[in-house]
Amino acid sequence: MKELKILGVVTVFTLILYWGVEPFAHSQMHKHVEGNNFKYADLSPLKAHGDVAKGKTLVTTTCVACHSIESQGIKAPMDAVTSAQTYGVNPPDLSNVGALLDEKFLAHFLMDPAKVTKSKHFAMPPSASSEQDAADIAAYLKSIAPKELKPKEAFVMACGRCHANRYGKWTQIGDVPETKSNIKTGVDLAALDFKKKVGTYQNKLADYMGKLPPDLSIIIRARSEHFLKTFVEDPQSQLPGTAMPRVGLTKEGFEKVKAYLEETGDPSKPLREETGSKVLFFFVVFTFLALLWKKSVWKGHH
Repeated sequence: MKELKILGVVTVFTLILYWGVEPFAHSQMHKHVEGNNFKYADLSPLKAHGDVAKGKTLVTTTCVACHSIESQGIKAPMDAVTSAQTYGVNPPDLSNVGALLDEKFLAHFLMDPAKVTKSKHFAMPPSASSEQDAADIAAYLKSIAPKELKPKEAFVMACGRCHANRYGKWTQIGDVPETKSNIKTGVDLAALDFKKKVGTYQNKLADYMGKLPPDLSIIIRARSEHFLKTFVEDPQSQLPGTAMPRVGLTKEGFEKVKAYLEETGDPSKPLREETGSKVLFFFVVFTFLALLWKKSVWKGHH
């Protein structure tokens, strides 16, 4: 009984420290930001009902001047590096936009990108002159969007033009290609050429954003889930003055991006959680057996 009392006291104090003192200390060191669950309450509800056919016409006569729509067979007018030299950053492919972005956010974004993204570094001009045009474009983009996206596809669309992920072998201009060195010279010219293009793109991106956006390989382990969620929802809420724009993801879109960050930055998490439960079960059983053994050995000595 004495050992059980000691174990109980240690357990209680450990839990108080873990769930009481540590979170309190963290709250005093870092401000707490309440999220809005990706509802974008600062944006007014759309009154216009989008027309897919009209939206297609608007997209194919305006948006494709800068953007590709690979799913519809529309190629980008320039490669990523040339686009960065022209605009500062490569405009995204629009194939998956409707599956990831909040429709209300997207419509308001089309009318006033700088205001909606809350970033002075976002230089894209308005694409819609009225709420009706914006609703039509949003409706079309939603109609061509796939029903289901892979986590990497979500990351590429939402984050991949500004952020690299070296654990996922992703750069701002695409996946790191598998190349081979020349047998005679031992030099991999294709790899060197790719690195040169990445460097050129990153230099232009850094000029455009004020500095190069960080690699996101281990962000899932460096920051809490609450921080990431509220930061992606509204970067200014966690880091006032940041150049990162508000991207307008839905809650489901954020979960997809987070899944990719976990997949690349913390691939052992599922195995760790599975092993952890087994280890805790072992400790419970071992403690019970140890108490029985102690009781048997010391029987008659008290």
